[in-house]
Amino acid sequence: MAKRPKLIAFDLDYTLWPFWVDTHVDPPFRKKKDGHIVDARSKRVKCYKEVPNVLKWLHDEGYILAAASRTGEVDGANQLLKLFDWDKYFTYKEIYPGCKVNHFQRIKAKSGYNFSEMIFFDDEHRNKIDLDAIGVLTILVDDGVNEELIRRGLQEFSVNQRKG
Repeated sequence: MAKRPKLIAFDLDYTLWPFWVDTHVDPPFRKKKDGHIVDARSKRVKCYKEVPNVLKWLHDEGYILAAASRTGEVDGANQLLKLFDWDKYFTYKEIYPGCKVNHFQRIKAKSGYNFSEMIFFDDEHRNKIDLDAIGVLTILVDDGVNEELIRRGLQEFSVNQRKG
C-alpha cells in the first residue's frame, strides 16, 4: 500500500494563485455579487484553474493541509484564502516573511508530525533546498498546482518512504 504524507503544505504566490500578493495586486480584496474576487482597483483576482478542486479532493481524502508563505502581505493573503473559501481546508497557516524552515518548524510543533511525514508544493527552488535539507519533500511547481502534479508528488513521497 502506498505511504501517504500526514501533511500536505502549499506555498501561495505562483503556487495557488498566479501573482505575488504583495506586489501584483492591491489589497484589500472583496467578493462581488457575481462571485468574482477583485482588488482595491476592481481588478479581477483569480487562482490557478485546478486549485479549488485539488484542495477539495485532498481534504475529502483526509489529508491535513497547511499554507506556508513568506509574503509580507499577511492580511491580504489571509483575506484571499477566506474569499476563495479555502480557509476550511487549511488546518495550519504560517503566513509571514522569513525562511520556510521557520514556517515548517512551527507546523511541526503545532501538528506533532515529523518533517519526513510532510510534503510541500512551492515554486521557489531556494525553498526546496532549505526544506529538503531538513527532510520535507518539496515538489517544485512550474505553472500552478494541478491534479497531475499532486499525484506525481504523492507518488514520489510513497517511493521515498519505501526507500527510507
